[in-house]
Amino acid sequence: IANAYFIPGRRLRRALVLATQRGVRVRLLLQGKYEHFLQYHAARPVYHRLLAAGVEIHEYAPSALHAKVAVVDGRWATVGSTNLDPLSLLLAREANIVTTDATFARSLRDRLDALMRTAGNKLDTARFAGRPWHQRVLDRMAFGVMRAVLFLTGHRY
Repeated sequence: IANAYFIPGRRLRRALVLATQRGVRVRLLLQGKYEHFLQYHAARPVYHRLLAAGVEIHEYAPSALHAKVAVVDGRWATVGSTNLDPLSLLLAREANIVTTDATFARSLRDRLDALMRTAGNKLDTARFAGRPWHQRVLDRMAFGVMRAVLFLTGHRY
C-alpha cells in the first residue's frame, strides 16, 4: 500500500496485523514529509502497533507523497484518489479503479518495491518507539483532534 495520508480505522489496522500473523508480507509506503501538520502527526500513533506486528513501514523522503495505490498478492490492484484516512473515506468524494489484471498489478508492485528501496526510509520499531516524549505527545494530541473533528461531524471511525 502506498498512501499519502494513512490513518486507518480499527478494522483495517486489525486486518493488516492479522495478515502479518498469517505470514503475509505487508509493506506500507507512507508520507515522510508532511504537507498537512494535523494529518501527518495524527497518523503516527497507529505506527507502533503495526511495526510491532511485523508490518514494514517506509516513509517516502524525496518530496511529498501523493500516491494512493495498493497491490494485493500481485494480482489485484487499485489506483485512485482515496487516502486511507477518515477525511477521505467519510467526508470527501473520492474515486478508485480496481483491477485484477496481473500484469498491471505486478508492474505497479515492482515500481513500489523500487521506491521503497531507493526513496523510502524504513522505520525501525525500537527507534520509532524511542522518539522523544514531546513528539509522542504531539502525535497523540493530533490523533485526538482528528477523532474529535470526526465526532463533531457525526462520524465514527
